[in-house]
Amino acid sequence: MPTLNDILVLNEKETRGGFGDGILEAGRRNPNVVALTADLAGSLKLNGFMKEFPDRFIQCGIAEANMIGVAAGLTIGGKVPYTTTFANFSTSRVYDQIRQSVAYSGKNVKICASHAGLTLGEDGATHQVLEDIGMMKMLPGMTVIVPCDYNQTKAATIAIADHEGPVYLRFGRPKWANFTAEDQKFEVGKAQVLAEGTDVSIFACGHMVWLAVEAAKILAEKGISVDLINIHTIKPLDEAAVIASVRKTGCIVTAEEHQINGGLGLAFPELTAADLPRLEQLQEHLWADGVEAICPTLVTCGVEPLRRALEVLAEARRRHRPRWPRPSPATPSRSRRRRHPPASRCRTTPRWTKPRANSFKPPSAALAT
Repeated sequence: MPTLNDILVLNEKETRGGFGDGILEAGRRNPNVVALTADLAGSLKLNGFMKEFPDRFIQCGIAEANMIGVAAGLTIGGKVPYTTTFANFSTSRVYDQIRQSVAYSGKNVKICASHAGLTLGEDGATHQVLEDIGMMKMLPGMTVIVPCDYNQTKAATIAIADHEGPVYLRFGRPKWANFTAEDQKFEVGKAQVLAEGTDVSIFACGHMVWLAVEAAKILAEKGISVDLINIHTIKPLDEAAVIASVRKTGCIVTAEEHQINGGLGLAFPELTAADLPRLEQLQEHLWADGVEAICPTLVTCGVEPLRRALEVLAEARRRHRPRWPRPSPATPSRSRRRRHPPASRCRTTPRWTKPRANSFKPPSAALAT
C-alpha cells in the first residue's frame, strides 16, 4: 500500500523539459512522429528533436490555425504530428480548427500545450489560460492529459504516440518538484494512487499534485488520513478509482491550476451524481421523505452522509411546514392582505374599491388635452 513516506523529491525540473525529452524519444521509437511549432521551438524544448530529425520538424511561424490544419493533413498520410505552442494559443486561438479538422474527424493529432495555468508568471495575463481543460474536454473523442512532473510528462509524451486519436497534453513552464518514478509506465485513463487513506480524498492534476502531497503530509501530522490520487488523465476519467475513493472516505477535495468551470473539480459532482443516486436505498429514501430536489454536489460526500443529511432536511421540513395553505395565483399574498385589509373589516369602504367614473383616459385623449 503506497504511503506519503514513499514520495521523495528526486530533483527539480521543468515539465516542458520532460516534453522535449519525451518527443525526442518518441521520434526515435516511431519514424512517423513529426513535430510542428508556431515559432516557439526553444520554449517547447524542441532543440534536440530538431537536431536529430531535421526532416521531421516543421516551423509554421506565428500561424497557429495553419499549424493545426497542416497537422490534420499529415495524419491522412499516416504521420503522428505533435503541435507545440503555449496553452493559450493551443486552444483559444485555434479552437475552430481543432473542433472541425481534428476532433470531429477523429484525426490522430497530439496538441501539446506548454505554459498552462498561472505558474508561467512573468509572461503575463495574455499568455495565461484557466479555461483550456474545459474547452478541450467538451470536444468529441479528445483525450485530455495533465501530467504532474518532469518524469511523468516525458512518459506521457512517449505514450500518446501509440494512442490512436486526438490528444491534448498540458504542461507548464517553471521548475517543479520531480518525484514520480523515472522508469514509470504511463497508462492513459488510469489514475495514479500516491497514498491511501480513509478520512478525505484529494484529487489533483498537474503542478497541484505536489502541493497536494505537501498538504497531505500536514494533515497526516494532525491525524487525518488522506487518500491522495493523481488524476493525470482528466478525460477519459478513471471513474472506478474515483468512486472507490469516495465510498471509502466520504469527502472530496480537488486541486487544479484551472478555473472550476469545466475543470477537474466539476467532473466529480457530475460523476458521483450519476453513480451514487442509482443505489436503490438512496432512491427509496429520497422519495419516502418527499425531497423533490437536492444540489448535485451533495452527492460527493458519499451515500451514508447524504442519507443522514436527507433525514435532517426531511425532519426540518416536517417541523417548519407552514400551517396555512399556499395562496393560489388568483389570491393576494399574505403580506398584501395585511397592508390592504378586506372591505368587510373596514368601517368605510376603501377608495380603491370604487374607481371614479371616467378616471381613465386613453393615450389619444390624454395627448389631446
